[in-house]
Parts: sequence; structure tokens; C-alpha cells
Amino acid sequence: MSNENPSDLKYTKTHEWVRDNGDGTATIGITEHAQELLGDVVFVELPEVETTLTEEENCGVIESVKAASDMYAPLAGEVTEVNEELDSEPELINTAPFGEGWIFSMKLNDIADLDNLLSADEYEAECQE
Repeated sequence: MSNENPSDLKYTKTHEWVRDNGDGTATIGITEHAQELLGDVVFVELPEVETTLTEEENCGVIESVKAASDMYAPLAGEVTEVNEELDSEPELINTAPFGEGWIFSMKLNDIADLDNLLSADEYEAECQE
């Protein structure tokens, strides 16, 4: 399972990834591992822009041919942008989970909270448990 999780991202135990955009905002998606577990994604319920989320709050749903899975906010903050491409192309989550399949961006309440997330190596160890 090594090398599939970019080392410049942070991760959660619930299989979200977080990219620090360097300006107090972060972009969020789900990991390669999560999309493999889900199978073919057919629908994504995105959070609303300007919604304030608390850490670990349910903020959307990803539906696949196999199951529906809740999505959780990895950090506290305000949703600033959602990936509207997913409305017409939810399969981007399968084909490019770390790229075009990003889900939403948020302005973080506290940038230091990023330090509480898992590194790529820690996330990989978590997935192997």
C-alpha cells in the first residue's frame, strides 16, 4: 500500500485527505483506499458553501454502486468552495482521488489543527490494522 498516499498531504482515520493550501485554507477529498473500498462512485452530496463545520462533523455523502458512506470534516472551519464537477462526473473520485476528484475547500479556524492529522506513513499504518 505504500506510495499511493502523497506525503505532502495529511490524513484522517475516516479516510479523508487534507491539502494545506498555505493561505489558511485546505482542500479535502477521500483517499485512494477509501474509493477502492467504495467501488464505483455514482453520486456525491457536497457540503454547502459558507457552512461552518466542526471537526469530525458529518458534511456529506458519497454513494457508490455498493454503499453510501458519510463524509466527515477533518477540521473545523467554513466551506469556501465545492467541486461542482462531481455533480456531473462523480467518478472523478475513483479516477483521480488526489487530484480532480477533490471534494471541497475550507477556511480553517486554526491552521495548527493540521498538526493533529495523520502523516502518510501513519495513515498507511492505520489502514493495515
